[in-house]
Amino acid sequence: MNKRWVLKESDEQAVNELHQSLKINRTLCKLLVQRGITTFDEARKFFRPSLERHLYDPFLMKDMDKAIERIDKAIGRKEKIMVYGDYDVDGTTAVALVYSFLKDMYFYVDYYIPDRYKEGYGISDAGIDYAKENGFSLIIALDCGIKAVDKVARAKEIGVDFIIGDHHRPGEVLPPAYAVLDPKRNDCPYPFKELSGCGIGFKLIQALAISKQIPFRKVTKHLDLVAVSIAADIVPINDENRVLAFYGLKRLNRSPRPGLRSLIELNSHKKTLTISDIVFTIAPRINAAGRMDDAKEAVRLLISQEGFKAKENANILQERNTARKKIDSDITEEAHNLIETDPIAQQKKSTVLYQPHWHKGVIGIVASRLIESYYRPTVIMTLSNGVVAGSARSIKGFDVYNALKECSDLLDQFGGHKYAAGLTLKEENVPEFCKRFEEVVARTITKDILTPEITIDAILDLRDLNKHFYRLLRQFAPFGPTNMKPIFMSSNVTETGWSAVVGRNHLKLYARQNGSHSVKGIGYHMGDKYSYIADGQLFNLCFTVEENRYNGNVNLQMNIKDIKDTGPDHIISMRSLDGEIVAMPANLSEDEEAYDPTKANTVEDAMNRAPVGNDNQETTNTDKTNPPPTSETADAETKVVTETPVELVVATDNKHKANTENTPDIDADEDIETSIAEAS
Repeated sequence: MNKRWVLKESDEQAVNELHQSLKINRTLCKLLVQRGITTFDEARKFFRPSLERHLYDPFLMKDMDKAIERIDKAIGRKEKIMVYGDYDVDGTTAVALVYSFLKDMYFYVDYYIPDRYKEGYGISDAGIDYAKENGFSLIIALDCGIKAVDKVARAKEIGVDFIIGDHHRPGEVLPPAYAVLDPKRNDCPYPFKELSGCGIGFKLIQALAISKQIPFRKVTKHLDLVAVSIAADIVPINDENRVLAFYGLKRLNRSPRPGLRSLIELNSHKKTLTISDIVFTIAPRINAAGRMDDAKEAVRLLISQEGFKAKENANILQERNTARKKIDSDITEEAHNLIETDPIAQQKKSTVLYQPHWHKGVIGIVASRLIESYYRPTVIMTLSNGVVAGSARSIKGFDVYNALKECSDLLDQFGGHKYAAGLTLKEENVPEFCKRFEEVVARTITKDILTPEITIDAILDLRDLNKHFYRLLRQFAPFGPTNMKPIFMSSNVTETGWSAVVGRNHLKLYARQNGSHSVKGIGYHMGDKYSYIADGQLFNLCFTVEENRYNGNVNLQMNIKDIKDTGPDHIISMRSLDGEIVAMPANLSEDEEAYDPTKANTVEDAMNRAPVGNDNQETTNTDKTNPPPTSETADAETKVVTETPVELVVATDNKHKANTENTPDIDADEDIETSIAEAS
């Protein structure tokens, strides 16, 4: 699949000033400026986040004082409190966090998660009835409820108060709750608007701790849950979320709660988990509870105190996820067959498929997997409780919500955002919807949008790729939206003669540039790109940098994202800070003087020219009887690396294999009363 390369531009004056201030590699300064960091103090906050200095006062959030007042009143009157949350990772972690904190100080508290299939997303009548029938007079709703105006009004009429803690965008009218905690309220002065639902729960217990003079350590012990929610819900990892994710990962890696520890032990052999590991490994298993059966199983795991019970609950989620993967894989294969056996479907600009027997819990995942193969807006539908339910996913630059809006006369309900949405319709309307949706997409989408885009952060000379550079780059973590793992481009590269296609069509590359040392790279499912590098040809490549651990050895390697030849027809785009895109030849160096080995713009630039895997200079090995220095064998591409970029949509060349193990199980809300997080 051909991909368009887009190179970010930076404010060069700001880069120069930051370089003078920090005295670190200029390329790293460029990455910081792209992230809005232009001063020494901003860089210090970025690299050294602090729980004491960099978390905002929770009482800045509108209605926080009212929420604390109502909880205090409930505790004083010994009212029963219900903690209510959505059935996805963000919702279940939020419920586990607030429930656990309250349970440590108060007896009369329980939790409730709606049934995905019987009750649907958000506040349900069944949940309100359960609260009334069982004597609950206060419901704390997390990760849902901001649009449940009628439901909350009904609860109020029968004597049940609500505290809403949500992070989705409100409607024109707020629900008549006792308190509404949502930074996206127009009248909320809270300085950071992008907390996860669990993050809202964290601010609530932080405020409770302040009001009751509870030690802060009893709040921060729940940060492992916050880190899981931030990763799974694909919220921006900047500002306060960066602080919470940074320390949440520390907690997760050093002393996670028993339930998360059991889940990690079942699924990861890595010493240090990253945001990507949560997205790829932990989150899908927590989500599987609600997808396949009962999301309360996820909460039971997350609040487990005893090791034995935690392992038992982790095994249940493991079984649910195994079943989910089998169903997911079967439906994806069936969907591929429907497309591949229909020549007309292959020529369309969209994918719209309906099978009444498909499992509603995985259709969103299947839609994402089909985008990996065909890269076009996709809607997958099934029959659920007599109504056709669908999950829509889009590609960068195309607004699937607007496309659904043009089909609204055929839909019963729809909701969502630019890149993900949910819909319901009558079965008799399915054929016309399939036709209409394709017409809308074909009329409004462009060829450029249908070409996957790789956004390149900076041009990097391979001579600059060394342990010192990587030690600083690693401190940019945790990576995620607004702080993605940087993608670099190197031009006019040659391979050393030791490159090969290995394993299941993977490209193992040994490359050098401008007389540099040999740098190893791995391109998964990129064996077809071997023709671009053979016979001493010059080529351009883009990649991320990571560590490869194998047989006790640790080496830097490039995780290759794409390879192009250096011909005049291969053009990349350059995106300026204001979003304007201009074309430039793919083999154009960013700053030729900066890469002249006889010159160095700064002492730091000269010091950074050290070989990969060694901070000291080494002689390039050209003797083919002894391969370039490396400890890996020919099948090393199958070994686990320390980081995989978190991406909403991953375009691959491998059309028919659904990688159910390694594709992020991104769980955007698929139902109607929701505002799905936009990720691009």
